[in-house]
Amino acid sequence: MSAESLILFFIVGAFLVGVAILFSSYIPPTSTNPQKAEAYECGIPTEGLTWLQFNVGYYLFAIIFLIFDVETVFIFPWAVVMKQAGITGFIEIVIFFFVLGLGLLYAWKKGALKWE
Repeated sequence: MSAESLILFFIVGAFLVGVAILFSSYIPPTSTNPQKAEAYECGIPTEGLTWLQFNVGYYLFAIIFLIFDVETVFIFPWAVVMKQAGITGFIEIVIFFFVLGLGLLYAWKKGALKWE
């Protein structure tokens, strides 16, 4: 890929993003219904203070879940070409699992996996 085609790619990409932003700002969906401005909470009006601070453990649990969920994105292509990858591919995936295991061990020792 030459430098000119790469520059053209970025220019066309920036142009298309700009067109999409302009299009979305000129043609927004409009509604005059005052209920559209209210917060939606399963159809039930909220009672009391609606701004609550959640325990940071929920966020840690979600991030750890995402990390191990994204792991499958990397494992699936490896599994498809496992025979062609040979011993080098096997060693690389063992290192990958080792690093993931260290992360899991760290999260376990810090108590990030306890659901309280």
